[in-house]
Amino acid sequence: MPENLHTVMPTTEATRVIANGRLWTDAPRPGVASGDVAALPIAVAEQHGRIVAVAPLAELLRQYPHAELDDVDGRLVTPGFIDCHTHIVHAGNRAAEFARRLAGESYQSIARSGGGILSTVRATRAASLQQLIDAALPRVDALLAEGVTTLEIKSGYGLDLETEQRMLQAARAIGKLRPLAVATTYLGAHTVPPEHAGDAAAYIERLCTELIPAVAASGLADAFDAYCETVAFTVPQVLRVFQAAQAHGLPVKLHADQLSNMHGALLAAQQHALSADHLEYTDEAGVNALAAAGSVAVLLPGAYYFLRETQRPPIAALRRAGVPMAVATDCNPGTSPLTSILTAMNLAAVEFGLSVGECLAGVTRHAAQALGLQTSIGTIAAGKWCDLAIWNVAQPAELVHNLGARPLHRRYWHGQPGLYSQPGS
Repeated sequence: MPENLHTVMPTTEATRVIANGRLWTDAPRPGVASGDVAALPIAVAEQHGRIVAVAPLAELLRQYPHAELDDVDGRLVTPGFIDCHTHIVHAGNRAAEFARRLAGESYQSIARSGGGILSTVRATRAASLQQLIDAALPRVDALLAEGVTTLEIKSGYGLDLETEQRMLQAARAIGKLRPLAVATTYLGAHTVPPEHAGDAAAYIERLCTELIPAVAASGLADAFDAYCETVAFTVPQVLRVFQAAQAHGLPVKLHADQLSNMHGALLAAQQHALSADHLEYTDEAGVNALAAAGSVAVLLPGAYYFLRETQRPPIAALRRAGVPMAVATDCNPGTSPLTSILTAMNLAAVEFGLSVGECLAGVTRHAAQALGLQTSIGTIAAGKWCDLAIWNVAQPAELVHNLGARPLHRRYWHGQPGLYSQPGS
């Protein structure tokens, strides 16, 4: 029986049935084309936050005659959306840099003059844990109001142990203050911190021998990330920190080939990274390596748009090679101040040429894979968390087409209905 129609034996445990929804799927199902919605009233049964059955409503009512029934009245149902690449915890803002770029100055020039990432580092180091949480929550709430149920949050604006851990603590706290899952990433190799200016090798040494071991031991990080670029770190430097992170049990991911072809995608694939992100300048060898490694290409059209780039990621090559393509906001203070996953999907379609189905898969199944969480989230299937988004739209294309709309009717996170302010609200 196909995964999305798998059912389990009835039990006497408390069961909720989410009924009369039109389920979107990106996998073939009997009578339902890939990327289409179910024509019959398919329903979802959950117990203790997990999906236990996905089947026609009549069948579930026979199996679970005492279930609590939530009727979604024919609305579109998708998996809860996953924003798999964000820098949403930070202090300060860089609107002044936006004005400088509008006047013609390049991102690289601003970074060399003390702006860019280091500007946010200064503000973030000065912020308390509570200030970081308070600043991030409105951005988080904007994403939850668009159906996000899982959020990746990176550090990387501290570049010292104390601030990096404070950022990761803020990310963990957000996962307790809001009904969503938070995956944390230690972005230790984001840029060279000011105290190591001109001596990247010394910082890499400190990362490998001091910072990575301490962060890994703290249990605050689920993965490690690095920035491989002319304004950041070289391939040999990234390789060294990747090996240190993996030695301490942290899976890796990479900001790769955003501004130039540093062969970052190839490096990510060779290190079996969960994902390679950006990829505007990735070549055929990098694409083929990602396909062979099973790494996910995370597309970040917000940064492409905001920086007014002209070099698109190699979408056709990624498609031909069968590389999974995720879509994320890259929410950050400088190059993608985007708190709308729906806008990210629209930009992925308009700027990069993704189809509606590819956009939706990019914020569900493929985004889950980019976080290494594909066995528990990303599709509507028995055994996975009951994370769903219920939409006031007639067809899936509206979620990508209607720029600026907020069509969410309700979220379910771990089986509990609500929007975003508090569980069950």
